[in-house]
Amino acid sequence: MAPVKPTLSGKMLREIFETVLTEDRLRGVVERSGLQERQRKLDAVALFRAMIVAAGTGYGGRQRDIARVYFENGARPVARAGFYGWFGPHLEAAMKEIATAAMAYARSLPLDVPPLLASCARDFHIVDSSTVKLPNDLAAIFPGTGDYAALKIHKRLSVGTGVVFSYHLSPAREHDSLHLDIDESWRGLGVLMDLGYASIDRLRKCDAHDVRYVIRLKENWKPKVESIQRGEVSETFLAGSDLDALLEDGTLLLGGRVIDATVTLGPQPRSLRARLVGVPGPDREYHFYLTNLAGQVGPRQVADIYRVRWEIESDNKLDKSCHHLDEIGAKTEASVRALVHASLIGSMLASLIAHRHRLAQPRPRGRAAERVYPPLHTQTLARAMAGTATRIAATLAMEPALAEPEWQKIADYLLLLGYDPNWRRRPSVLDQMRGWKVLPATRGRRKAAK
Repeated sequence: MAPVKPTLSGKMLREIFETVLTEDRLRGVVERSGLQERQRKLDAVALFRAMIVAAGTGYGGRQRDIARVYFENGARPVARAGFYGWFGPHLEAAMKEIATAAMAYARSLPLDVPPLLASCARDFHIVDSSTVKLPNDLAAIFPGTGDYAALKIHKRLSVGTGVVFSYHLSPAREHDSLHLDIDESWRGLGVLMDLGYASIDRLRKCDAHDVRYVIRLKENWKPKVESIQRGEVSETFLAGSDLDALLEDGTLLLGGRVIDATVTLGPQPRSLRARLVGVPGPDREYHFYLTNLAGQVGPRQVADIYRVRWEIESDNKLDKSCHHLDEIGAKTEASVRALVHASLIGSMLASLIAHRHRLAQPRPRGRAAERVYPPLHTQTLARAMAGTATRIAATLAMEPALAEPEWQKIADYLLLLGYDPNWRRRPSVLDQMRGWKVLPATRGRRKAAK
């Protein structure tokens, strides 16, 4: 049986946009934020939609792009100063509420967790921060690590949906570690974090709340090796020996075999017991990871799970490259925050479309399952959405009967231009974990070569 070519349904696209940006929801946001009370010429619903869909256009300044989309869809003209005056605390509160609704919708969707990850936790969340430089006039409000203004976005991304689970903002000068608390809300989940969040106490909290973790071994941590389950050992060693000493004197050899050991970290009596795995890279340099995953997950699988952390780096790139998070020239705290929220909502919409499309695709079958049709890629999809931003905003304002065929046309356009261009040559780690074995030379390419 020939594989079914995946489509992007206009109905599904409408559901995503209207769940987040539906007229009724946005009218409620307008009322709660107080935005409309003194701005009689403002069509607040149209402004909200323009802010979000214009985040990806990049034709001019961020606020200028918003004005273009807003006025092109029939809003009453106002002076430029009056338009910029709307970007205050009320608009910031409104955009934050819309972002919260988008994340709630994402959390309501089914998860698509690869089998390896699902065997460890119901979902894995990746934590990271992204720094956004701002005009220097805001240095007193958003101090950076130097003599400039910047803020940080602290994000928690769900691997199962590919959408931000939660986020908050802080001055860029604050350390990342202050913005992650492992508590009871994490129970049953997994966490992937870089060394900015490395803390023995945080790993203890993971154990206490039944949270699975994978993190790189920090250089200044001195784990003591209690036992070695896998690895090349030249002689018997005393339990509790320093890892560095065992490597230095050649007791534990780095000869190309994986290492799997039980170690303790930190002073007694509150030392942390963890699993240490070492995996040689392409250059034979070893990469060491700490984890509390069960031994059934092999060292190379642990390393593959940590590679999934790159998904949040891709999401940060989506924010900056596609939704112009690095191009905020606003001069007030409220307008900066409002524009940050708008960029993040734009990224969430692209990620939601990619996730819903992935859920609708057939599952890979068999060990040699090969993709025939490309998946959507959030960054190329976001650029396609930018190309039809004004049309999306106009379709949101249409009557349902008139909008239905327009949504399908937009969906067809996004499917045509939003696919992953590297789906054969560089499939994502998650695609491979989900069971798609993309071969480097396909039948089509071999035939074309002849």
